[in-house]
Formats: sequence, C-alpha cells, structure tokens
Amino acid sequence: MEDVLAVYQRPYDPAYPVVCMDESSKQLLADLKTALPIKPGDIQRYDYEYIRQGVANLFLFFNPLENKRWIQVTQRRCRTDWALAMKTLADEIYPDAEKIIVVLDNLNTHSLQSFYETFPAQEARRLCERFEFHYTPKHGSWLNMAEIEFSVLFRQSLNCRVPTIQALTQATLAWYRRRNENSTGVDWRFTTQDARIKLKRLYPHIQD
Repeated sequence: MEDVLAVYQRPYDPAYPVVCMDESSKQLLADLKTALPIKPGDIQRYDYEYIRQGVANLFLFFNPLENKRWIQVTQRRCRTDWALAMKTLADEIYPDAEKIIVVLDNLNTHSLQSFYETFPAQEARRLCERFEFHYTPKHGSWLNMAEIEFSVLFRQSLNCRVPTIQALTQATLAWYRRRNENSTGVDWRFTTQDARIKLKRLYPHIQD
C-alpha cells in the first residue's frame, strides 16, 4: 500500500510517466424490439427483452499527473490481449519515455511472463525494460485510480445497452476524449500518513 501511495507522490516527469491501469468487462446487449421514437419531454424507454451478444473487455489507462486516459476495447482479456495493450502504451502513447511507471492489480495476466508468451524473446525483453510495475495489495484495488475512472465511465456512458464491440469502442472513445479535452482529473488525497492513522490495525504492533 505504501509503495503505491509513494508513487502518487512523485513529481511530474515526462520521462517517467505514472499510469494507473485496470480492466473491466461490459456485457453486450441488443434490443429485441425497436424502441419507439422519443416524444419531447419523455424519457427514453427500452423493452425489457433483449438479446445477449457476448462480453467485451476494456483496458483503461489513466495518467493522474497529466489528467489523460485511454481505453482499448478487446474481445478477450487473456495474457496476449494485455501484452498487446501494454505494447500500445509503450510504443504509441509514450514512445519517448525512459520508463513507464504502472500501478496495477495482481491479476495473473499482469506479469512480465505475458510478454514472453506473446512476443519473441528480444521484443519481450525490450518491453520488460520499458515498464516499472507497482502492484496494489490484496483487497486493496481501491488504491488504483483507474477504478475511479471506470466508475465514472459506467455511470456516465455505459449505463445503457450496448449491442456491439464497435458501438462500445465509439462510446468509450467519445467519453475519454471529452474528459481529456476538459483535463478532468482525480482529486486524490489519501497519503501514507493517512494510511498509518486510519489503517493502523493493518500495521504490526512493535513494542519498544
């Protein structure tokens, strides 16, 4: 926990960007019946019946010091999908960074092994050297600011039926572009000192 909180206290350095990474899923649902046109002043209504279209995965990356975020939509969330998303982060979003500091949870796909299962050894090693991982503790995923971004995304943009991956990609793209343009950030106030006071029970009791 203190390791992650220390990362959040680092000063801004474009050569060492701090990125919070998380993933979530969205069930794809299509309408069985076409909705009636909306009349002025009425609320849009959906028929209770729908068609299941599978589940899509979302990788979200959030830089709290730049107030920027990006989302990549995939059909799955296996090791290869994660490794490809991280390659995009390294080579397209931060190609000039010396090292990318990543806060993420301990999901079994979030490891250097995923690079070696996806790319040739030389490329896998190159990607390993581009990242510095800081894992949230067990039951401590709330320390990842990307979870806050996901909460906002689902409340503002994905609280409705989305029928296809293409529609999901368009909805998430419009959402994060708008937040990036407005430079919307996260007001993170929880510090190491706060943790030592509020979560005192988690620390070992050492008598002098």
